[in-house]
Amino acid sequence: MQLGKCEEVGLLVKSYIDQGQLVSDDVITRLILHDLKGLEQCSWLLDGFPRTVTQAECLDTVYQIDTVLNLNVPFETIKERLSSRWIHLGSGRVYNTNFNPPKIPGLDDVTGEPLIQRNDDKLETVTRRLKSYETQTRPVLEYYRNKGVLETFTGTETNKIWPHIQTFLCSKTSDGDQKAAAGKA
Repeated sequence: MQLGKCEEVGLLVKSYIDQGQLVSDDVITRLILHDLKGLEQCSWLLDGFPRTVTQAECLDTVYQIDTVLNLNVPFETIKERLSSRWIHLGSGRVYNTNFNPPKIPGLDDVTGEPLIQRNDDKLETVTRRLKSYETQTRPVLEYYRNKGVLETFTGTETNKIWPHIQTFLCSKTSDGDQKAAAGKA
């Protein structure tokens, strides 16, 4: 049985993630730019892309980015949250042992089936990914800061950061021109 192009790319992406690595610039840029072609008449927001200056430069050759949002969350908070995350594979229910624990440790509240921790949520993988972030992605923030489009929001709790982001995004889209929060074709 031969795999289609999408399956091949999916397996390639999965192999990077399973090893705790970021997907290569070439692979992820091709995927994202291909998907954005279908959104050329819409505003859009990207989460987690671009992660390198090379990706940012490729994106900038095709689209004019008007805003980049940076969520400045301490690495220790990220490591604690992700390494405490467990899921019920069948339903996708997510638990966090610190703030949304299952009633019985290790078991799904609804089915009683065992919970699993994804490889990319394990502490060693999260730590490796954050080190990659530090070396590869921090320069992207400087790239967009120099272009004058970077907006940073700092905090450790979603319910405290989100109102500021929401207010900012509403101010970006309420001026009638329907600009995207992350970019516009």
